[in-house]
Amino acid sequence: MAFCTQCGGTLAENARFCTSCGQPAGGPGAAPPPPPPQAQVSVPALNYTIQGDNLQVIRIKLQPGQELYAEAGKMIYKQPQVVWETRMSGASIGEKIWGAVKRKLMGESLFLTYFHSPVEGEIGFAGSYPGRIQSFDLKPGQNIFVQRDSFLVAQSTTQLNIAFVKRLGAGFFGGEGFILEKLTGPGTVFIHAGGDFVEFTLGAGESLQVDTGCIVAFDDGVDYDIQFVGGIKTALFGGEGFFLATLRGPGRVIIQSMTLEKMRRELAPFKRGGDEHKGLDAITSIFDSDD
Repeated sequence: MAFCTQCGGTLAENARFCTSCGQPAGGPGAAPPPPPPQAQVSVPALNYTIQGDNLQVIRIKLQPGQELYAEAGKMIYKQPQVVWETRMSGASIGEKIWGAVKRKLMGESLFLTYFHSPVEGEIGFAGSYPGRIQSFDLKPGQNIFVQRDSFLVAQSTTQLNIAFVKRLGAGFFGGEGFILEKLTGPGTVFIHAGGDFVEFTLGAGESLQVDTGCIVAFDDGVDYDIQFVGGIKTALFGGEGFFLATLRGPGRVIIQSMTLEKMRRELAPFKRGGDEHKGLDAITSIFDSDD
């Protein structure tokens, strides 16, 4: 299809002149056709509520045509009309196996459970330990990075993938290891982590230092690194360890007040609980900095 170099109008086949402006056809620098409009991905919004304080539950009302996938074992109830199916994602056998391997590295189960309903139906999900649930409404192509094994449930239009930390030090000393989870839109995703959440919106160049392991999620544009704490005495006796995670904007950052590892230590059998303190314990705990 040819276009007029003067007005951009469409020229008829074998036309010698533009019928709109009279410009001779076939001149140099013919205008290219306008690019086709980009297709907009339309994802129906989820109808959901998050109830509770530190033992939260997501209540989702599925509509016909909507589909969810969830980490195995995170569903707590569903109405009978909601259909579920456990399967491996991927088109080929190789993709299914590789997807299962990646999920295992992320601390998730080998299989995912998919849910849909021919009519409106309600379904509920919850985490495996006390904590909070956070939702993200992701646009097409938008990414969010979350801590390992925090994925809960998402619309099937979103993608769950593995992400490796960019720096060697962050992998060794960051508290999260080398593995993060990458969630990509479009669609709504839900994650779960321990304790309460604190959210920051960092400007360009603005940074935040966080206890290692307390990072829940951050935007794609946030830089994540590990730095040695200020001094030897602070590192030995400050109770926070030798390293802090440094997050640099721009972007959104969410941190948690309680990690699963800290919770496990506090609930260990040798802990006698309460405010029971002994002199010898105080002396020996000086060098015990597990946080």
